[in-house]
Amino acid sequence: MPQMLEKVGKNFKIVKKIDEGAFGEIYQAINSKTNLEVAVKIEPVNSDHPQLIYECKLYNYLHNDSTVIDKGIPNVYYCSTEGSSFSNLGDYNVLVMDLMGPSLESLFNQTLRKFSLKSVLMLIDQMVARIEYIHNRNFIHRDIKPDNFCVGLNKTSHKIFLLDFGLAKRYIQRDGKHIPYREGKNLTGTARYASINTHLGIEQACRDDMESIGYVAMYFLRGMLPWQGLKANNKKDKYERIKEKKLTTSIEVLCKGYPVEFTKYLSQTRNLRFDERPNYTAMRNMFKDLFQRNGYKYDYQYDWVILAEKKEKATDKTTDKPKEDGNKEV
Repeated sequence: MPQMLEKVGKNFKIVKKIDEGAFGEIYQAINSKTNLEVAVKIEPVNSDHPQLIYECKLYNYLHNDSTVIDKGIPNVYYCSTEGSSFSNLGDYNVLVMDLMGPSLESLFNQTLRKFSLKSVLMLIDQMVARIEYIHNRNFIHRDIKPDNFCVGLNKTSHKIFLLDFGLAKRYIQRDGKHIPYREGKNLTGTARYASINTHLGIEQACRDDMESIGYVAMYFLRGMLPWQGLKANNKKDKYERIKEKKLTTSIEVLCKGYPVEFTKYLSQTRNLRFDERPNYTAMRNMFKDLFQRNGYKYDYQYDWVILAEKKEKATDKTTDKPKEDGNKEV
């Protein structure tokens, strides 16, 4: 993995490292010509499962649809394989894209791991819209989780973006046919949010992305899912325990104490046939109706926005507090 990285491409100057994970590293950078702040994703060419070049092609493909303006997917500015100028470093793949704000997982932690119903309804509306768009472009995401949704920056700080398409797969083949039903597949994605059929080794399709959104929504409402924190000796055992807990937890129990729309949503997604197209509009409208019945206003006042405003007001009050006179009369 590159160390002491200073620049990628001709114009992108590295500012600082933001994050690193199993697949590589992410840096904040700036375009020296336009002053645009960007994110730079880097992975070694010789990594076990290189993804960036594939992900870059997919981002470009997903953006190549002029009929949809609000795609909710980051723009890509540069993608290449580069060699390091340092002798101890190998070649690496580079992807330069929009710099995003915090992930929903990060924002969830900021708000003490509970989102209000209003926030969750605004989120699920946008999450379903993002998934519908990529499904319309003949791909499934296969790793729906809070870490892979984030807010934008500045003018788009209210908007939810979907990213990390390294595990995405074409489900409508180039001949226009749906991929065939298969069994015996290994789990692709994140076990916590994976659909039951994914746990059972069945080839993923649109229904699985949609079911995962249901688990993300319940995670935000409940604070945690019943299959979190299970002890196991290894990853295989843990996946098995999560699967068993998921299979034995009814949708009614999972959604108990929350509006019936969440029970209906998960029931509908689980009942979809392998090659069936979800009714995205009906699902979004069901949650929009719930939103309106509660008298909510779609003002993008998420829990983290309200919390930040409260902290800012508290800071202002502290700053404005008159200082005590040090020369008091005795």
